Amino acid sequence: MIFDSHAHYDDKQFGEDRDELLSSMEQNRITKIVNVGADIPSSKRAIALAEQYDFVYASIGVHPSEISCLDAEGLKWLEKAAAHQKVAAIGEIGLDYYWDKETEVQEQQKVWFRRQLGLAREVQLPVIIHSRDAAADTLEIMKEAAVGIPGVIHCFSYSRELALEYVKLGYYIGVGGVVTFKNARKLKEAVAEIPMERILIETDCPYLAPEPNRGKRNSSLYLPYVVETVAELKGLRPEEVEEISYRNAMELYGLQNK
Repeated sequence: MIFDSHAHYDDKQFGEDRDELLSSMEQNRITKIVNVGADIPSSKRAIALAEQYDFVYASIGVHPSEISCLDAEGLKWLEKAAAHQKVAAIGEIGLDYYWDKETEVQEQQKVWFRRQLGLAREVQLPVIIHSRDAAADTLEIMKEAAVGIPGVIHCFSYSRELALEYVKLGYYIGVGGVVTFKNARKLKEAVAEIPMERILIETDCPYLAPEPNRGKRNSSLYLPYVVETVAELKGLRPEEVEEISYRNAMELYGLQNK
């Protein structure tokens, strides 16, 4: 069984075949999916998908590049929606300096990152962290504001040293299609060093399809390629990677009894 710990099936790229695709998951051994919100509308869609499919769960939150739409009212909606039985996490939240270079915008990202971490603490849900070109600031805020909050550093793209730093803090590392890329040396090194008990398998679909499907629309059906690569890097059988990462995700998202 494979657990896709981070997907975006509400994305318009799945508009024509969403139901057909999701209905095929179980027969392809994809038995759990967390569909992740990036703003208020997509968080609402994530909950709707979770209500429609038993094996889909929702994460709600506002991506750092979308914080212009977030205000006190939006935060209140997130707080209320967090009580939904199919909401498993707060996210994706964090920092993204790749698109936003202006200091003022970056400072606003930090404000809303901290506020959403505070929300996660209040509602007692884990967090899904997005961090791009913001390694130092993300780690600093996590050490300040996220102590005791479980979570995953989604689509990890930094060094093995930073990966191990997050592992020491108790976080999981999200590994997806990028690990199969020939030029993903840093990520491969990180995966080789991280304990398997701290790795989650994800797609981030429709983005970042693994080799040999790089450039195509991604889906959970491509996860065996990620599993195989992680297994090679860890010296494990693919079945072991599936089993351990599945157990990791179930534990993080608190789904053992659901």
